[in-house]
Amino acid sequence: MSDLALPLDGLTLFGLVAVTAMLVFYAFEDRDPGFVLAFAGACGLASVYGFLQGAWPFGVVEAIWALVALRRWRTRRTS
Repeated sequence: MSDLALPLDGLTLFGLVAVTAMLVFYAFEDRDPGFVLAFAGACGLASVYGFLQGAWPFGVVEAIWALVALRRWRTRRTS
């Protein structure tokens, strides 16, 4: 029997939670503008994760996604 334990330190767990939240909130975006705002927040957390992990291109792209989602939230909230 092989011992294939996956390393799950605090930073990895933080990233897993952030991208899982992105997926869940994205799936529910059409139901309420609040989910678009939550998606933006999750993108922001994923951006932080990318920078903390040292994957700055990921961090930059996720920060941009957060800004795009905030704009979509403002548009949907006022319409």
